[in-house]
Amino acid sequence: MHILQTSRRGRWLAIAWILALASLQSQARDSTDWVSDGQFTQGIEGPVVDRQGNLYAVNYRHQGTIGMVTGKDKGRVAITLPDDSVANGLRFTADHGLLIADYVNHNIWRFEPDSGELSLWAHHDDMHQPNDIAISASGRVYASDPDWRNSRGQLWMFSADGRPHLVEREMGTTNGIEISADERYLYVNESIQRRVWRYTLDVNGLPTNKQLVHTFADHGLDGMRSDVLGNLYIARYGAGQIVVMSPQGDILRSYALKGAFPTNVAFGGCDGKTLYVTLQKRGAIEKLQVETAGRAFKLGTAGGHCEK
Repeated sequence: MHILQTSRRGRWLAIAWILALASLQSQARDSTDWVSDGQFTQGIEGPVVDRQGNLYAVNYRHQGTIGMVTGKDKGRVAITLPDDSVANGLRFTADHGLLIADYVNHNIWRFEPDSGELSLWAHHDDMHQPNDIAISASGRVYASDPDWRNSRGQLWMFSADGRPHLVEREMGTTNGIEISADERYLYVNESIQRRVWRYTLDVNGLPTNKQLVHTFADHGLDGMRSDVLGNLYIARYGAGQIVVMSPQGDILRSYALKGAFPTNVAFGGCDGKTLYVTLQKRGAIEKLQVETAGRAFKLGTAGGHCEK
């Protein structure tokens, strides 16, 4: 009888320990679900918020689509790309157009939300697979262009009407890309090499004076966005984190996610302080609250509504 009671007590202690550990792990997470598992494919990427506060991300239900999320677990297909095109990065322009990086066919499309018109905005055969996009206040567009097979990549700049210019050819696997809040710098990260580079933008918007500002010791790098103070929010692929990095390359803090494989981030919410995060393996979107509004709110290309 004493042995039986001891055995039962041990089982209850083990169960209590497991529950306590699960509680601690849950408390350690900074994010909650906004779109639950499997609503997007594992190709989920490119979150961006429009002026009404709707959230867009690529590959909703099926590859080659772009989904629009209007509330918690409330999504629908907003765009279906032609033929075998598949999107990655998305960004809104100052005049409400949505630019779409098509990594399969070396294109950047432009979608008009009001009319539903989709047109080819830029193309170049020398692109590997345009990945992520950044837009300056003057309308210049910058695109990362990784060659994953060979662990290298390129950097492109486009005029406001879509004319391409190859800025740099022999880079690492270029991925996340963003312009600083003061429009002085362009940041580009390299996923496999785990490096973040900063370029100075000259009077014509050309990236110059390339400087290494941070190298991470482990895990991959994916999409990143800037807040109004110029800090970068970087998706740490495999680490299950969003890290906040100062313009000088200092790590200020990190946010813990439920999923381990974040692909990109976007600012939204009432005041621009909600950060939406796309999660590859989950096919889901998590959200968390940050202290500073995103650069897109300063530009006026994104708006917000209070989530309920």
